[in-house]
Amino acid sequence: MRRGLDKLGKKILDLLAQAIEPLETKEIELLLTKETRTKILYRLNFLRGEGLLKGKPVGSGKGAWIWWKRGVFEK
Repeated sequence: MRRGLDKLGKKILDLLAQAIEPLETKEIELLLTKETRTKILYRLNFLRGEGLLKGKPVGSGKGAWIWWKRGVFEK
């Protein structure tokens, strides 16, 4: 069941739609300076679960993922 997107969710989707390449979690954090890392990670995983964006873990660190909007980089 899809619930309405909040302001943070919309900001994240807008960032990823405008990006010319996938963004790392850290890059998204730097662009959304008013939000905490915990809120950003929670929202990214929620949006991934809803199928609105895709993500892939990279490296061994916690929260080290790359994120992209669904359909943007796919042929």
